[in-house]
Formats: sequence, C-alpha cells, structure tokens
Amino acid sequence: MAKLDLYHQKRDFKVTSEPRGKVVRGKAAKRKFVIQRHDATRLHYDFRLELDGVYKSWAVTKTPSLDPATKRLAVEVEDHPIDYGTFEGVIPAGEYGGGTVQLWDRGTWMPQGDNPQRELEKGQLKIVLDGERMQGKWALIRLKDDKPRFGRKVRHNWLLIKEKDDIARPGEPETLAGEVTSVKTGRTLEEIAANTRKRVWHSNRPAKAISQGAAKLKGAVGAKKKTRASSSSRRAPRRPASRRR
Repeated sequence: MAKLDLYHQKRDFKVTSEPRGKVVRGKAAKRKFVIQRHDATRLHYDFRLELDGVYKSWAVTKTPSLDPATKRLAVEVEDHPIDYGTFEGVIPAGEYGGGTVQLWDRGTWMPQGDNPQRELEKGQLKIVLDGERMQGKWALIRLKDDKPRFGRKVRHNWLLIKEKDDIARPGEPETLAGEVTSVKTGRTLEEIAANTRKRVWHSNRPAKAISQGAAKLKGAVGAKKKTRASSSSRRAPRRPASRRR
C-alpha cells in the first residue's frame, strides 16, 4: 500500500475540507513538525513529523509534558500529506475524525541519530524539536503490540517522552496544558468551530431541510411568474386594424 492510500481511503473529500495532498518528492532542507489539537470523540493532540515526503503521525492522548518523568501515550495512525500541516478548521460530524482541528504548535525537527528511518522501524526515535511551544530533546519509544483480537485492529502504541535538557521542567507535568490557542490564528477551539461550521456543508443534513429549501425556491419562482402574468394583463389592449373598404 502506498504511503497515503489509507489516508485517502478514510476520507470523502467532497465533504471534508481536509487537503487531499500527495507525497512530496525530494529531500527537505529542514524537516517540519506540527501538532494539531483535535477535539473529536475525545480531545487529543496529533503529533506529526515530516519524513520521506509525508507526515508520520501519532495521536497523543494528553497534552505533551515537559516533565521527563511524565510519559504520554502516542497511538500511531496513518501517514498524512505535508499539506495537512497548515490545516485548521472543522471536520464535519459523521466523517472520519469529525471535530474541530487547531494548529497548536509548528516548527522544524532533526534526528539525534544518523538514520531516523531505521530508528523509527526499530521503535526508538530520538529527536530535537524547534517549535513555538515544544523545544529541545524528545523521544518516541514503541511499546509491545497487544495480542490480535477478532474484530479489532492491532494498535501500535508509543510513548512520547521529554528528555532531560535545559527546556525540561521536572516536577511540572502540566506546564503546556494552559496553552489553548492556535499558533496560526490565535483562536481557541470554540472560536474556530463558531467561525467555520457556518461555512461547512454537512453530509448528514436532514432531508426535511433540503425539501423545505426546494419548496421555498419553487414558491419564489411561482410568485415571480405570477407577477409577470399580472403585469401583462394590465397592459392597454391593442387597437384593431382598420377594415378595408
């Protein structure tokens, strides 16, 4: 399966305003990273690292912590296109990931080792972030997969951990929890939702609303025709042509 196939399969781009995107060819001068605060079924943080032309992505269950002793669960999800790094808005209810998306952090990253692809495969990726809110040394450590169960997909769970450096805040696990605005627009999740929903078409719009709209349009057209007919009837009658003698 190609890198973005699963991403495309899960979305209906006729409904959602998320970017379709494509794999970016060529090596980036600086690798980007982005964190999107996502108010879906439950509030979480989508952590994305640019690698091999896509964003490698994890859903972090709580606010990332600057305390090295505090480990955050990060569930591996499908690769996302690089275009997704600027997305902020509302995914319609009923669609995959339905909810409000906020651009919570952004910047660049670099690996601590020489081969991030191999380290990612081995399940231990150490990185350095240079973002607006998250900086310094971090580690992504993969946990052992749960045993497969009938009817359930196996989740690949990781831990996102702050390493000890000058940025770390030992004993202060919730330092970043108070950061609730977008680094792109300065808006809260509630403000993004209020400003976006009125411009988003919902696929689950009730049929009654659609039929009511059609009825109003039909009534307006009929009224217009009636007005034209009434106007024509008020015109002065033509004088009959004179008879020949």
